[in-house]
Amino acid sequence: MAVNHLLLSILSVAYVFLAGVINIVAYLPTIKDLYHHKKASANVHSYWLWTLTGAITLLYSLFILPDLLFIIVSLLNFLACIIVLCARITLKEHHL
Repeated sequence: MAVNHLLLSILSVAYVFLAGVINIVAYLPTIKDLYHHKKASANVHSYWLWTLTGAITLLYSLFILPDLLFIIVSLLNFLACIIVLCARITLKEHHL
C-alpha cells in the first residue's frame, strides 16, 4: 500500500513539473516572438483550436475531475493559449 501511495505522489509531482511547467515554458518563445520581436510566429487557426481544447479541458478539470493540480495546469495552459491567440490577432491587425 505504501509503495502505491509513493508512486502516486511521484506521478503527481511529475505531472505538475513535467507536463505542467514544461508545457507552460514551451509557450514562452512564441509569446516572446509575438510581443517582443513582433514576429507572427503563431498560426491563428491552430491556436483557436488549442484554445478551444484548453477551455474544454479546464471545464472538465473544474466540474468532472476536481483535482487542484489538474485545475492549475489546465488553467495555465488555457491562459497561455489565450495570450498567444490574442497577441497574434493583435499583431495581425496592426499589419493590415
